[in-house]
Parts: sequence; structure tokens; C-alpha cells
Amino acid sequence: MSGVPPATDDDVPAAPDAEGGPPARRDQAAEADEHPGTAAPGWPARDAAAPGLVTDEPVADTLVATDASDDGATDGADEDEDDGPPESTHDRLLRRLLGDAAIALDATRRARVLGWVLPLAVMVFGGILRFLHLGTPHQLVFDETYYVKDAWSLLQNGYEANWDENANPQFEAGDGSALRTDAEYVVHPLVGKWLIALGMHLGGGMDSSTAWRLSAAVFGTIAVLMVGRIGRRLFASTAWGTVAAVLFALDGQAIVMSRISLLDGFLMFFVLAAFGFLLLDREQARRRLAERTAVLLDAGHELGYGPGLGMRWWRLAAAVSLGLACGTKWSGIYFLAVFGILTVVWDMTARRAVGVHPWAWAGVVKDGIVAGVVLVGGTFVVYLSTWATWFTHPQAWGRQWAAENPGQGVQWLPESLRSLWKYHQDMWAFHTGLSTPHDYSAHPLGWIVQWRPTSFYYPTEISGLTGQQAVDACGASSCSQPIVALGNPLLWWAASAAILVAVVWMLRYRDWRAAAVLSGIAAGWLPWFQYPHRTIFTFYSVVFVPWIALTLAYVLSLIVGPPDPDPRGQRSRRGAIIAVSAVVALVVIAGLFFYPVWSGWVISYDEWHARMWLRSWI
Repeated sequence: MSGVPPATDDDVPAAPDAEGGPPARRDQAAEADEHPGTAAPGWPARDAAAPGLVTDEPVADTLVATDASDDGATDGADEDEDDGPPESTHDRLLRRLLGDAAIALDATRRARVLGWVLPLAVMVFGGILRFLHLGTPHQLVFDETYYVKDAWSLLQNGYEANWDENANPQFEAGDGSALRTDAEYVVHPLVGKWLIALGMHLGGGMDSSTAWRLSAAVFGTIAVLMVGRIGRRLFASTAWGTVAAVLFALDGQAIVMSRISLLDGFLMFFVLAAFGFLLLDREQARRRLAERTAVLLDAGHELGYGPGLGMRWWRLAAAVSLGLACGTKWSGIYFLAVFGILTVVWDMTARRAVGVHPWAWAGVVKDGIVAGVVLVGGTFVVYLSTWATWFTHPQAWGRQWAAENPGQGVQWLPESLRSLWKYHQDMWAFHTGLSTPHDYSAHPLGWIVQWRPTSFYYPTEISGLTGQQAVDACGASSCSQPIVALGNPLLWWAASAAILVAVVWMLRYRDWRAAAVLSGIAAGWLPWFQYPHRTIFTFYSVVFVPWIALTLAYVLSLIVGPPDPDPRGQRSRRGAIIAVSAVVALVVIAGLFFYPVWSGWVISYDEWHARMWLRSWI
């Protein structure tokens, strides 16, 4: 992989000149490092070059770390030589904070149109895969037996109530008479179940298995568009954002969890939205910082800690999304922690880039404290609000605990919150102590290569067919109807190697994009290593599938590298483009090949077995 250094924002600019103008130019080699990127505070200066992220698109859709001679941050001699007007302090700082490609990303109408059309096209394709025969099978699959029936109970009672024994056949037949009024003990918050309930309300009620899964399919389809748009913003390239969307659209975990009504797909959606909002906040904050710092420097003022950045609405939107994520599953809190650190480090490196000398402390004082209040406080308020129907229904599980146990619990809390706190203690004990043996439980170490996928559905009514019945069903002597929560193996195996490359690029070259694509994997995967004793499943990995796709797209872009004027370099780059295109094509082919076992098609036993590449998948 050859190229120029990736754009980074972690180099300390020189001090402002005597007239209070923009930071003075250093040497030509250092100038290329003034484009935005990331660095952990206190890391040593870069001592080697890393490849940039590029495409063959026009400048509005490329991410090219420009050569020092082209970056516009020139001294007086260069300005005279170019016979152009001197670059303003604001423009110079903005280039340093964002880079040319990010600034030009939406500069033309064509770039803006393509930036929406291509991800939308991939979303439509992904939506077809998610909605095709969505109601098949017309049975409660795996944990749908809990969440779909809980959702119907929320619609009918306003809280989760118990059902009679063996209520599933009645429910599947459209008969809700097995629903009781006594509260059921549930161990997950309400948001995901209310979303399932909304889909049932809009899509035809309990009679329709499509309605059971409608919300999951809608959210899973929109997530394809979000990955494309987030990738575009992250890489400053419509092409690489679209590649990431294609990879995500054809992942088996993402498809299965969009076709089955469990909670994890909703959790994935909300944490992905939070990540996208924080990317928008990063760009908006840096634009404000460039503008306000330029005013200070042009007026000859001391920079000090740098200017304040005002109310950051995108960060508040991220807090709302994280609150909804935690209101779906508690594991959303890990994303709050990782994303909170990430966004504050972005602020620190931004202040460093504009010349703030106590940049780490300034980042804490000017940005970090407020970020903590907004993200943590906002997440908590939204999370608490998601329990609104629990508060308003006295019959809900545990709602009357404090009234029934007046001398117990946290006495200084109001009665309703004391009951909720006790409920949360019980939920925590359940989650950390769950150790029921299960054939498809999987250690998190194997998730990253999809070692032990979860079989959701394999009905004996189909696999037990023989003779003419089997021939009529699948055209063979034996049949299968599987739903296996198995990630696209070529995507996950390639991404496993890409993760190692991204870690090296983050540590060696301090590319902020490497840290960004790794952040979701760290938040969604690593915390599970704390709980090897409890029953956990590979399908939990769906929450970080977007970052699996983004990481592979990032590393593929490094392989392609920047344009090279040398003919030999051009030939090498064409070869890299062909190789990368082949990788993407193979992922697409694998996705189409495995689609029948992700979507519950009735296929022959041999066709099913041909897709079980590893014994651990069976």
C-alpha cells in the first residue's frame, strides 16, 4: 500500500505570528500533516507516512491528503508565486481542521445528489432483501415468543402481562384470549417492544406475521442508508460510503435481525444514529472553532483555551439516541462510554490543531464537562422517560414494590423511583447471573469470525417430510427451512483482518478514521468478555455490524491508495482497484448465496448443508 500521509488533526500548529494572524507555516514536510485526523493526547509525533483514503471521483467525493505544495497554507513567497489572494485565517484553519475533501464534499450539486442517490439505491436493494416474504414463517421464531407477545400485551394492557401456557399456537392463529392481566416479570426495558407494537398496530395486528416484524424490517432497512451516509461523511467519499452500505446490506446478521422481531436490531439502529450525530457534531464544531478562532487571531487577541462553541444540537441528538438505545437494551451504555470519550478527544485534537497550547486541559474545560452533562444527563433523562407507561400503570411488574415494602430500598427516593430502582437491581442480577445451558451459546471470542452462529428456526415439519411431500416442497428427497443468524462469512473474515490493520493505522499513524471505525466494535464486542460465565449468543454481534462494514471499507480504501502521476504507480493502483472490487463482489455473491438460510426459504437438505461450511455452524 503506497500513498501520502492520511489527513490528521493531531499536530500542534506553530504559534500565531506577531500580527496575530494564522499559525505560521512550518516546513513543507510537516505541512501535509495539518489536515484533520485523530490522536490520543500526548502521543509522539508521527515518524512515518501512511496511505491516504482516495477515490477516482471528482474532488467533492474524494479523500486525498494533499501534498504540501497544494494545501493552500502557503507563506508569502508562495502567495506571490501563485499570484493569488492570500488565504484568510478562517480558511486556513478550516483546512487544517477538516481537510480539503471534507470541505468540498457537498460543494457541487452533482456531489450532493450522488451523495443521496447512491446510498438510497443500496437501501432499496437492502430493503428488498429484508422485506421479501417477511411474514415467512407464520410462526413465532426464537425469542419472538417473548418480545412479540409482550408487544401485543403493551398494546392491549399498557404493560407486559402473562400468557396462558402454550399460548403460541393461539397467538399465531390470531386469537389473543390467552393474554392475562397479571404482570409478567421482564428483564429488558420497553423501547424495542413498543416499536414492535407500533408495527403490529400499523401493519395488521396479531393476525399478520408481517406486522410482527414490520418495525424490525423498517429500522433495518433505514440502517443501510445510515451506513452509506455515515461512511460518506467519515471517509469524505461517496464511493467508499456506498461500498460500506453494500457490505452492510448483504450481511446475514443484519438481514436476519431485520426479519425477526428481537430487540438487538433496534439497539443497533439507535447506537448507529448516535454515531452519525456525533460525526455531524464533529464537523459543525470544527467549523465553529475555525470561525471563532480566526476572529480572535485576526483581532490580535490571545488564544488562551480557545473560544467556546455554543450549544451543540447534534450532540444532544446523540444523547437522545443513546437514551433510546439504553431503553431498548442496557448494553447501549457501553456505546455511551466509548462515544463520549471519542467525541471529547476529537475536541481536544481540534483545539490542538488551531494552536491552543494547553489543548488537553482546554478540551476538558471548554468541551468535556459540557459534553459529559449533555451526553450522560441527556441519556439518563431519555432513558427514564422510556419507562413512562410503567409509571402510569399500577399493575405493571414491580410498580407497587415500594408501597408494599415501605421500610426497604433507597428511602430518599420517591416511592415510584424506589420501586423502579429495585426492579433494576433484580434485572441486573438476572442478566449477570444468567447461565442456562443452550446449544447455541457462544463465547464472544468467536463472534468476530462467526464461529458459532445461532440457529433460530429449523422446523421438523419440513425436515421430516419424505417421499412425494418432500419433492413437492423442495424438489428433493429431504428438505430444510433454516433461519440461521450467521454473518456473511466473507465479510466477517475479511473484516477480522481489517480490524488488525485499522488498529495499526490508529496507533502508528493516528488516523482518526481508524479510531472511529473501531469505536463501535470496541463498544459492542469487548464488554461481553466480562461475562464468559453467562449464556450469550453470537447474534448479539449485530449491534456492531455497521462498524464491521465501515472497517473493511476503510482498509480497502487504504489498499487502493491515492492517485499516482507516475505510470507505474497508476498501473499498480488499477491493480489494487481490481483486487478491491473483486473482494466486494465476492462479499455480494456470498450474501446472495447464503440468503436462503437467512430468510427461511424451503430448500433441499443438500442445499442447506452446502452452506454449512463449518461443523460449528450446525
